[in-house]
Amino acid sequence: MNIREKKLLTETVLILAITIAAVVGMVNLKDWINRSEAMRAMRQLGQKVSEYRKLKGSLPPESYVTDIKQTLEGYVRLGKVQYRARWIDFQAGPDEILAYTHKYYRSSFLPDGYVVLRLDGRVEWMVKEKFQKVLTQHQSQAEVQIERQ
Repeated sequence: MNIREKKLLTETVLILAITIAAVVGMVNLKDWINRSEAMRAMRQLGQKVSEYRKLKGSLPPESYVTDIKQTLEGYVRLGKVQYRARWIDFQAGPDEILAYTHKYYRSSFLPDGYVVLRLDGRVEWMVKEKFQKVLTQHQSQAEVQIERQ
């Protein structure tokens, strides 16, 4: 192999490596932005639920949350929201999970997880294992049986 061929091969490999790194970086950036938008939309949903709760003294029905979700900025990024108000009683603490949605990341380095809305309005990201553990502590047997059907 002469010098010219080596230089061409080196440049080709370098360009290929930079291209692959850029594609992987963009996929991860897209997923990170989608997760941030989902958390922002869940915060907006939490604000609307808190307003309703202050006004009416109870949690809104699921139909109200579905209607609100359609008007939120970035609601598309939320996905299917699981709303748990019917399983929450008046003695529930502020750490109770009110709503959540599962986010899948098959093509990036971000782990799969859940965007979680707590009863006190906090929104947080939880990895799958931690979420399953926390949800299991909050679920009643009736809820578990109905969810499995």
